[in-house]
Amino acid sequence: MLPREEYIEQAYFFRTLRERMQQAFSTQELLRMVRQELLSTTQLPLAVDFLGDELRHTGGFATAMARIPHYFSPFQTFLVAEAERDTGRFDFRIALEILEREAEYRAAGGSVQGIFLYQFEALCRNRLGYDRGIEAMAGDAIYDAAWREWLDTVRRQIGLVDFCDMIYVRSELYRQARGETEKPVLFGEKEGRIALANRRKDPLYLFAALQRHLNYPTVPRPKPEDLQKNLLPALQRRVDRLESRIRLLEEEMRGGINLQRYYVNPKDEPPKSGS
Repeated sequence: MLPREEYIEQAYFFRTLRERMQQAFSTQELLRMVRQELLSTTQLPLAVDFLGDELRHTGGFATAMARIPHYFSPFQTFLVAEAERDTGRFDFRIALEILEREAEYRAAGGSVQGIFLYQFEALCRNRLGYDRGIEAMAGDAIYDAAWREWLDTVRRQIGLVDFCDMIYVRSELYRQARGETEKPVLFGEKEGRIALANRRKDPLYLFAALQRHLNYPTVPRPKPEDLQKNLLPALQRRVDRLESRIRLLEEEMRGGINLQRYYVNPKDEPPKSGS
């Protein structure tokens, strides 16, 4: 776990990088600009320098993040690696926003339950793959041995056992109903109650209910493409084509279409080589 000020600066770094990516700057220039704004009392400026060096050699961030696991968690590295994959469809800006909100939640003293549910929802919404994704989650220092054991169970049983059931049987509500349990309790009574109410439903309903009632962080969603910016050019092209057709129809009604203008004038032809 990092000090609170590190997560505050991480959130600012991810947010600023995401917002300025649409400007006319290269990524190297953005890194240099943002680095100057970061607190020099934190470790992030040194990490940004390392990211910049790796970017010049490999063209990406993920390999550099993987080499400093004491600063960037395996899940952070996993998200960036998925966004940088040539064959993937995971938007890099969405990855940065996910990282930004997670850092903000950690800086605010977020619970381990909230971080787990946030990370797991990020996998679900973006179809990033449970096997490698949960394995990356388990490498986070916030999870103790009991959590890592349960994460391995989730990784093996997801798709076979209802996700809400897996949360419910490890909750305080289940312990109250059944007495002492063999496994440690990982979730509170409220999480167990919400999970029980969402059994046999889409897990996204569970996440939404937890966010409403327990104020857990929400995972950013891809924004729909703005069709308005392409609407006027497309309409203009259609109008131009219609005007051309109308002119041809008018010429035909007046006595025929003058095809001479579509022919090449021999006088306008370029001279042949050797002449």
